[in-house]
Amino acid sequence: MSKVIAVFGAGTGLGVSVARRFGKEGFRVALVARRKERLDALVARLAEEGVEAAAFSGDLSDPAGVPALVDAIRDRVGRIDVVEYGPIGADVSFTSAVRLDAVALEKFSRLLLLTPVEVFRAVLPEMTERGDGAVLMTTGYTAVQPMPQLSGPGPVMAAARNYLYSLNAELAGTGVYAGTLTIGAMITGSESAERAAGAEGDLLADGMEIPVVHPDELAEQYWDMYTRRDRVEQAHPAA
Repeated sequence: MSKVIAVFGAGTGLGVSVARRFGKEGFRVALVARRKERLDALVARLAEEGVEAAAFSGDLSDPAGVPALVDAIRDRVGRIDVVEYGPIGADVSFTSAVRLDAVALEKFSRLLLLTPVEVFRAVLPEMTERGDGAVLMTTGYTAVQPMPQLSGPGPVMAAARNYLYSLNAELAGTGVYAGTLTIGAMITGSESAERAAGAEGDLLADGMEIPVVHPDELAEQYWDMYTRRDRVEQAHPAA
């Protein structure tokens, strides 16, 4: 039976590129996101490219819904061999640290920390029992380097990054890999890029140039991380 990758937070940017890259290697794909219509469109798009995919609608801001969601995926595709978690869409916005409050942090925490922890917790037992598998998570540059006016998701993703580092070390020797791809660029084709479509040239944030990257390039880095398993974290851009 072919392996399965579950892409949590699948969208038109990185999510579909990861699905395509792993699908090219014979993986079947489970796409998970909130909006069923967009998921169905992605499934049809992948089918035209020869990738077998199925859609699963779920609210990733609700950690309590993870067990039922993972069970639904298993019931449909039989197993989960790789998880890629990266639901960072246009609705995830920055704020200043001065204005950050508990309400915003709670919202970010549910989506970017609590739910991925529950997802990984749900799939790791079967992976370690098989002695093979991988859990991958996308984080943003502010998880590594805090910046003025760009707080909010950063503190939460920093906690998730900390968790991934511990998880990677604890899984050593089990055949299961945990890693994070840290991105400091605007991903073309993503919802965030669509929102900023009116900008010319490099996109700017408070005078800082933001590089642009094609999601296929990032998906290739994820595939390299999955196959090599020689580092906890890959950053793009590397500098």
